[in-house]
Amino acid sequence: MTKATKLLTALPPPQRARLMTLAREVSFPEDTRIFEPGGTADRFWVIRSGAVSLDQRVTSLQRVTVASLGAGDLLGWSWLFPPHLWDFGAEAFSPVRAYEFEAEPVLALCEEDPQLGMSLVRIVAEILAHRLEMTRGQLMEQYTMRRRSS
Repeated sequence: MTKATKLLTALPPPQRARLMTLAREVSFPEDTRIFEPGGTADRFWVIRSGAVSLDQRVTSLQRVTVASLGAGDLLGWSWLFPPHLWDFGAEAFSPVRAYEFEAEPVLALCEEDPQLGMSLVRIVAEILAHRLEMTRGQLMEQYTMRRRSS
């Protein structure tokens, strides 16, 4: 299994410093919905402290947690890929402090500095690959448990 990649620590220091010029510190109280599936994905966050759950709506009344994120984790990747809509929902599981980045200035910085842009895309891809692998493992575990109980 791949190891979790942390966006800010994976970027080389000069690229991290450039990206951080666009950061804004934000906080979310516990139980705050940060975004909903289908909403406009025009920003992303790097969690500094606290926990966020990513969820998928199964029915109109039920959500299933698909991932739990903590300090150093990237929250939001849909800003990078058209149609720029959130694929999941996100909720603060505890009080959360994070760095917030608006997509438009980050994308402009990536155009200006293609090396930073390539690094950012590569790191986000590594993060997505890890999360896909983790989700696959969770689904296999749930499937195995259900087969045993039936």
